[in-house]
Amino acid sequence: MHLRKTKKLNNEKLMHEPIGSDKEGNEIKLIDILGTAVDVVSEKVELAMKEETLYEKLKELDSRERKVLELRYGLQDGQEKTQREIADRLDISRSYVSRIEKKAVNKLYKKFTVEGY
Repeated sequence: MHLRKTKKLNNEKLMHEPIGSDKEGNEIKLIDILGTAVDVVSEKVELAMKEETLYEKLKELDSRERKVLELRYGLQDGQEKTQREIADRLDISRSYVSRIEKKAVNKLYKKFTVEGY
């Protein structure tokens, strides 16, 4: 009972829940409008949630670690950079970039494993 009330308050819709009817009086469901398989939509939603969680966890890193990971994996512009390119850009050694990257990845790994992701 509480879940139904909460769902209505949040204005959430399930994929197979009727959301209205067409001109002929047939029920229309959200999945009908999306026009795709439920699995594909579910995967996209799950991926978006994981990306959002990743970006939240990145905010918990110090600024240099976050910058190295953003550049290394192209998280801002989609362009992955080499450790050498990052080193030149940040005016530090390539080996220092490597250590920062390793430390940051380990921190993220711990954050995700501790919280059960």
